[in-house]
Amino acid sequence: MARIEIEHLTKMFGSRIALEDVSLSLEKGQIVGLLGPNGSGKTTLIKTLNGLLTPTHGSVRINDMTPGVETKKRVAYLPDRTALPEHMTTLQLMELYADFFADFDRQKAEAMAEDLGIDFNQTLKKMSKGTKEKLQLILVMARKADVYLLDEPIGGVDPATRDYILKTIISNYNEDAVVVISTHLISDIESVLDDVVFIKDGKLVLHKTAEQIREEDGKSVDQLFREVFRC
Repeated sequence: MARIEIEHLTKMFGSRIALEDVSLSLEKGQIVGLLGPNGSGKTTLIKTLNGLLTPTHGSVRINDMTPGVETKKRVAYLPDRTALPEHMTTLQLMELYADFFADFDRQKAEAMAEDLGIDFNQTLKKMSKGTKEKLQLILVMARKADVYLLDEPIGGVDPATRDYILKTIISNYNEDAVVVISTHLISDIESVLDDVVFIKDGKLVLHKTAEQIREEDGKSVDQLFREVFRC
């Protein structure tokens, strides 16, 4: 059974089409790159999968359920901007997640925060942008979810932290989960991808495994991306 099933999904904001007739099936046990330039529809697709937006036409299913209260129990979502209460400390945020999500692994979160040197008693408001992003990722990846939706998880951090974040994602990779990583920084994440989805102007333009791209197209994912999007 596919973890994520999207059929003829169209999302409109007034007269503007953000997603147009997207059909896609994503299996468990995959790290999937949702790749496209800014404004291509990546965030709209992730928000629809997470139940924050509803389709104008078509359908989305996660674990064979329409996004809602039940799927939120099994989906870990990292938005493209910090969405946590600024007055709370690292410790308080971990307590909040532990209360809110039954699958939150407090020990794993604490270990990752220690690895990155995050102050447990500092409030979010006093943290740098990069530290906020690290903490938000830690809270998401410390969940034992079926689906991880990560919107630009490496966009605002330094290269060393990028490496740590990718290792963190891989360490949570298991045969029962699907990890969707939305980004335009292809070369940084290419090595961890199993599956690749290109999206352009709200339309699905490619869905292949990373191995197929290398064998059939004779290119790296980054090279094919630059060719398709003419970057």
